[in-house]
Amino acid sequence: MIIKHDKSTLYQKLKTHFGYNSSRDQQEAIITHVLDGNDTIVLMPTGGGKSLCYQVPALLFEGLTLVISPLIALMKDQVQALNANGIPAAYLNSSLNSAEEKEIEAQLERNELKLLYVSPEKVFARDFLSFLTLLNIQLIAIDEAHCVSSWGHHFRPEYQKLYLLKNKLPNATMIALTATADKAVRSDIGQLLGMQTPKTFLSSFDRSNLSLSVLPGQKKWEQIRRIVHKYAKKSGIIYCSSRKSTESLAAKLKAEGVKAACYHAGMMNRLKEKTQDAFIQGDLDVMCATIAFGMGIDKPDVRFVIHYDSPKSIENYYQETGRAGRDGLKGHCVAFFSHK
Repeated sequence: MIIKHDKSTLYQKLKTHFGYNSSRDQQEAIITHVLDGNDTIVLMPTGGGKSLCYQVPALLFEGLTLVISPLIALMKDQVQALNANGIPAAYLNSSLNSAEEKEIEAQLERNELKLLYVSPEKVFARDFLSFLTLLNIQLIAIDEAHCVSSWGHHFRPEYQKLYLLKNKLPNATMIALTATADKAVRSDIGQLLGMQTPKTFLSSFDRSNLSLSVLPGQKKWEQIRRIVHKYAKKSGIIYCSSRKSTESLAAKLKAEGVKAACYHAGMMNRLKEKTQDAFIQGDLDVMCATIAFGMGIDKPDVRFVIHYDSPKSIENYYQETGRAGRDGLKGHCVAFFSHK
């Protein structure tokens, strides 16, 4: 459905609900393109304001916006922020019990919500796709859309079935968003999602507020200790290639009086979720993590990102360092290098 819109209405929503007087970079062009009913692919740097590209249209479309998001913590964070801004939103994922799920489904049936966040796994849970066809869904937003491609660095098999949403909801406009996509992934996204002649908006990926340093890989602990104390009580992430390193570093930092924790794929889901929430809410300052941590983390005040070991690729390095300075203030990114 094409929505009649003008700049004044768009900026009124932006100001009233999000507190912004103006849009950034290509946001206005993207939002207008979506409101005209066009499928859209958005490649925008981490912290570039991707979420507004579907949240603002969600307020202007009459029906529901369905958001596919890969992380429970990110869904919670986004929904809390939307509700605080007076926007009725909810999420459905494995963290809810059956009574909570039924209440949200009842709200959806009563057309009381503007945005619904779900995981790709939830979309294909029993009978859920059929339930979605009964709702007035006008916009489908696919966050972290690089996950749709096997070339993507966070490939998720469930993402490759999301074209079924376009099949089942042919009248809904679709927007796919990512901060990470090389040319191979970029060409895959539209095709794999079943999008109809999508237009791609590619923003500059320059992050001028981030400083990048490469330091010798000798005496890493002494250098890390110095950096962490320099940013005392500020948020930071230290990426390690092994689970053992995350645990060891977190223990050393805690012994120094730093509020630190580790995060890796070997931890129980509940503990991972609790740890991630504590970091986002500011109860932890430093997260020592493998690359299992971070995709979609919407924490604006990360002041430093350290790579204890070499990142897997330049693409990974860009994505991981991009978690610093999302509030536009300075962020420091350090990578250790050795000839090994």
